[in-house]
Amino acid sequence: MTTLSAELDHDAVNLIRGFAMDGPLNANSGHQGTAMALAPLAHVLYSRLLKFDPANPTWADRDRFILSAGHASILQYSMLYLTGHGLGLDDLKAFRQWESATPGHPEAGHTAGVEVTTGPLGQGFANAVGMAVAERILGARFGTEAIDHHTFVIAGDGCLMEGVSHEAASLAGHLGLGKLVAVYDDNHITIDGKTEIAYTDDAPARFRSYGWHVIELGEVANDLDALESALLEGKSVTDRPSLLVLRSHIGYPSPNHTDSPAAHGLAFKPDDVTRTKAVMGIPDEPFWAPANVVDAYRSHASQRGAAANQEWTARNADLIKSPGWIACWNSTGVEGWSDGLPVYEQGAKVATRKAINAALDATVEAIPGLVAGSADLTGNTGTKLAGQSAQSAANPGGRQIYFGVREHGMGSAMVGMALHGGVIPVGGTFFVFVDYMRPAVRLAALSSAKACFVFTHDSVGVGEDGPTHQPVEQLATIRAIPDLHVIRPADANETVAAWKDAVGHDGPTALVLSRQDIPVVTDGSAVEFGAGIVRGDGDPDIVLVATGSEVAVCVEAFEQLAATGTSARVVSMPSWDRFDLQNTGFQRGIFPPNVPVLSVEAATTLGWHKYADDVIGIDRFGASAPGDVVLHNLGINVDHVVERAIALLAN
Repeated sequence: MTTLSAELDHDAVNLIRGFAMDGPLNANSGHQGTAMALAPLAHVLYSRLLKFDPANPTWADRDRFILSAGHASILQYSMLYLTGHGLGLDDLKAFRQWESATPGHPEAGHTAGVEVTTGPLGQGFANAVGMAVAERILGARFGTEAIDHHTFVIAGDGCLMEGVSHEAASLAGHLGLGKLVAVYDDNHITIDGKTEIAYTDDAPARFRSYGWHVIELGEVANDLDALESALLEGKSVTDRPSLLVLRSHIGYPSPNHTDSPAAHGLAFKPDDVTRTKAVMGIPDEPFWAPANVVDAYRSHASQRGAAANQEWTARNADLIKSPGWIACWNSTGVEGWSDGLPVYEQGAKVATRKAINAALDATVEAIPGLVAGSADLTGNTGTKLAGQSAQSAANPGGRQIYFGVREHGMGSAMVGMALHGGVIPVGGTFFVFVDYMRPAVRLAALSSAKACFVFTHDSVGVGEDGPTHQPVEQLATIRAIPDLHVIRPADANETVAAWKDAVGHDGPTALVLSRQDIPVVTDGSAVEFGAGIVRGDGDPDIVLVATGSEVAVCVEAFEQLAATGTSARVVSMPSWDRFDLQNTGFQRGIFPPNVPVLSVEAATTLGWHKYADDVIGIDRFGASAPGDVVLHNLGINVDHVVERAIALLAN
């Protein structure tokens, strides 16, 4: 691969370091020191290693680059500017400003060339593991002539301290992800001070124990050829992921702030920038970007990227027109993919966790990008794909992923898989354990990652395991996450509809499903609009609204109320967020004005007063006993619903 001249190398590194100081200084906000120290590494990656086409940033076979240390975002923006991804100097000058293309941390879908949304430390590292899994699955499906690229990630001390990186690194080593190359920026600095005050791990030994190939580079942070050689060695190892341990010096080459904890943040004031630029030998002007350097860099990136992309496109001309390829990269199924979905008869009793398994099995062949797994609860959560083998180094095309007891790592890997493209990841665990993976679920919503989180054992109906496993508060917490599509289906038919809805949705979906068998009482149509009438189409005296297994309770209450002359309506409301998108006319058709509404849900009542005049819920932790006993004793029973409905009508 051709490289830039030594003079251009030198000027480019200085330009990047200048931007690393100028962008945060101009914003009076940001992190300067890490971006300065890693300027040579970023330059080598983008000018010598990474396969990408600036004119087509979403090219399927590009290498993926993730800056897990997302606080150093000015580094990535500098590279996207230099390589011609669409950022201009005005964008760099608008760093961290309202509606700019250069926000404080990289955001997927917001800035061309940014693969994942990073910032919470460790998440990007774990996303990279998911991207490497997706690459391997797709390479096995379509062949290495079509899919053959690497995932590179830069992580810092903070990323490696966060627990999610331990889970993800362990999984990556177990799977033998040979196309994953991580660079550990070992700068010995955190916000509180030297890392030694809190962190004395032998990180190379830890990663070797995970099964990684580890290269301890030492003091080569400014040696471009040594960096290139190490990265190429990492690429050449195909049977395991590689970790490059790079001893860098934060804030280098500042005469005052090199190796200073202050350089982690906004240490460089105007005088500091002036002194550092003098050491570097560049003009003391903000955003110094000589045209000859920028033009040569962009020309170099464009020429090699366009050539690689054009050759790939010609080689795969027929493949990329095929239904399977199109379905994968559109994150959907082939034509007619949903035709074989099951339909359940009214009155049948089926746990919704079993219904999702049936829906997945019915579509696994028609949705070629579907992959599924769980955090050691595959059978329990309905995420076992019929006829599919386990993903492993020996079986790169395996679509069944055994994540092990790693909810945090699973969630983050799913986000990486979704943002890589070509796959639709489905991952399951018990609903109470959403706490372990909440950061990943939140970032999935923030980045519109099309992942399906299957949360089962959704209420105190879990039973004997007791309050530690009974997620009374979790529905409220995930409903509070913007742009997370949450569905708690009433029965098996709504679960099937929920899976169809999740495949059609353009972001993440959380399916909240029951452990226990529950009666089929709906036709599934409520899912599309977020709510629907299950019983009582006429003019009701009262509306009973519920989600999940409580819809069947309300159906029984409806019958008892009818026997007393009370005209009730039962509404299933599987998705608040979808219902809130409907027009006022539809919403009033569900909840007629001036008709009292009673909600019933085996969870905390937070939020229900938006829709209901009175609420039945569980504003306490659960208890250990058979599930039906716990539900009954905590007020989720027909008699209690009837009693509260009559009382509400009497007010």
